[in-house]
Amino acid sequence: MQIALPAHIMDDLRSRVLEIDPTIEIVAVTREGETDCDCAAAEALLRWEMSGRVVGELVSRMPHLRWMHTPSAGVDHILKPEVIQHPLVLTNSAGVHAIPIAEHVLTMLLVVAKKVRTYLANQHNHTWEHPRAAEAYGATLGIVGTGHIGQELARRAQGLDMHVIGTRRHPTPTPFVDQIYGYDQLHTMLAQADYVAITCPLTPETNGLIGPNALQAMKETAWLINIARGRIIQEEALLQALQAGTIAGACLDVFHQEPLPPENPFWDLPNVIVTPHNSWSSPHTRARAIEFYLENLQRFLHGEPLLNVVDKELGY
Repeated sequence: MQIALPAHIMDDLRSRVLEIDPTIEIVAVTREGETDCDCAAAEALLRWEMSGRVVGELVSRMPHLRWMHTPSAGVDHILKPEVIQHPLVLTNSAGVHAIPIAEHVLTMLLVVAKKVRTYLANQHNHTWEHPRAAEAYGATLGIVGTGHIGQELARRAQGLDMHVIGTRRHPTPTPFVDQIYGYDQLHTMLAQADYVAITCPLTPETNGLIGPNALQAMKETAWLINIARGRIIQEEALLQALQAGTIAGACLDVFHQEPLPPENPFWDLPNVIVTPHNSWSSPHTRARAIEFYLENLQRFLHGEPLLNVVDKELGY
């Protein structure tokens, strides 16, 4: 069997793959889609740091492709027509990034609650002041999208004795979430939250989900934390809400345009914390993603059900 693997992580993968099956023929694929040999016979493709355009071209060149895996949780950037229309099975790595992302959200939450930025500014200015800090204890965390990441965040928030509420497409009881709502009850959930974390995938249903009406439903004292995709939030509406004080502030790790242009007003708003789409960052992320892929590869070779199969129509 021929499988295609990313050339730039081949040192981490080749021996591990051949341990599973020494008869596998490996094709090395660069980030730009160049291969070291003919890839027409490839039945599996590991997409790693390849653009949606490159993925679409590779799929078109692999008529026997049956399975593609991505190390990312989100798949919106690779769901090109060539992928959607192809009968291949697509799997993602949802859950692999849950720990660092949950820690990032809680870090932002505590930075806000404990006035950490004020302390740092006061230290820089040699100013001895006593800003009134808040507690996470007893505060309500609203999670928009309670999948792998949302549940990991909820578990950790429960450890701080926070009240956790959330939304999901099918509002069934969810671990570590005290109250779950459907997306049709989003505004009801938002109205209760002191902190709102966006952890849902970007799909046609969630594109622009957080707009003027959703922001109006939030408390004036609430903070919005987005680690998912920029386009889930209508940025102009958020900008206006932040400038008008409709909500207290926002911690933004993702944006419509990345890198965030230097002239973008979010950089300079005093009630915004900007981070460069690195909430997933951890020295353990790469190893976890590789282990997850290898588990799925064994399942694929043995004809067993794959983990994290994506519904290409729903987008997650």
